[in-house]
Amino acid sequence: MENGISVYPGLDNTLEENLALIELAASCGIKRLFTSLHIPETDADTLRKEVGPVLQAAKAHHMEVISDVTPGAMELLGIQESNISAFRMRGITTLRLDDGYSPEEIAKLSRNKQGTRIQLNASTMTGKLLTALINAKTNFGNIDALHNFYPRPGTGLSEEAIVRKTVMLHKAGIGVGAFVPSQRKKRSPLFDGLPTLEDHRQMEPGLAARHLIALGIDSVFIGDCLPDERELRAIASLRADQISIRAKMLTKDPVQQELLGNTFTSRVDEARDAIRAQESRGLVSGPIYPENTIERRPGDITIDNEGYLRYMGELEIIKTPQPADRRTNVAARVLEDEVFLLDYITPGRKFSFLFEE
Repeated sequence: MENGISVYPGLDNTLEENLALIELAASCGIKRLFTSLHIPETDADTLRKEVGPVLQAAKAHHMEVISDVTPGAMELLGIQESNISAFRMRGITTLRLDDGYSPEEIAKLSRNKQGTRIQLNASTMTGKLLTALINAKTNFGNIDALHNFYPRPGTGLSEEAIVRKTVMLHKAGIGVGAFVPSQRKKRSPLFDGLPTLEDHRQMEPGLAARHLIALGIDSVFIGDCLPDERELRAIASLRADQISIRAKMLTKDPVQQELLGNTFTSRVDEARDAIRAQESRGLVSGPIYPENTIERRPGDITIDNEGYLRYMGELEIIKTPQPADRRTNVAARVLEDEVFLLDYITPGRKFSFLFEE
């Protein structure tokens, strides 16, 4: 999963701050950079001076650079027309196309021989446009999509909308990205965060990103301009193939702790009262003795002890309250603000836990 940062030359940050951000993000393993070259509030003179060093720094760290393609952006970069080679020579490896490009133009750009990728606006995609792109023989192997971010509170997408658009794009084999806000330094002019999903506006980027993964998003970008190292590492470590949930370890038993560190698959024969791990009994490295056999609440992570005989090692996440059972240990607990993610662990989905140190 290749996640990204956003850099806006000529807006809010100094050049030194932007270059330091790129350096830090690269050290965290982040491989993508989004930039917009037509923000109205940007200082045009500063943008012209700083865009070159920013693009050079990203190139030096082998980052994919995604930039919008507008008449203003082309003028700024000294490009006369939508020339793929000219963008690539300046360090821009992916062109994000907004409104104004016909399906035939997009299809032609997608068939370029320079290795430049084309990015669609996932938030404005329609079934009609997608059909037109298919009919125009678009090379979807060279296409991905990225949702918008929404600076004004109350204008971000709903969960239903982002899922609907993303499912439509996935059916065409197109990977989809989205934005989460930083809670450290929010971008001007509104300073209200840059999320794709309205529910994420005041949410920590790590949790917001893991929610996006649960919704099927393939890559995550921090939209705001100066996230800190903790926020960068939170998105850099994500995996698109599993739902990761933060939890508190309650057991000190090394056998149970080792078991809890695995990645699990939710059983396809879905239980009424709990999410059951498919593999857990086969992963137990030693005997599990009775410990913390208390009443079980939603969000509790339980492990069956030796009293359950061949069920020893059964790992479950409780969905509905259950009475205490001397055969079942409450080994950990999902953090309160993360319990909502349990709804997305549907049959067959992989999940894992992130434990606080």
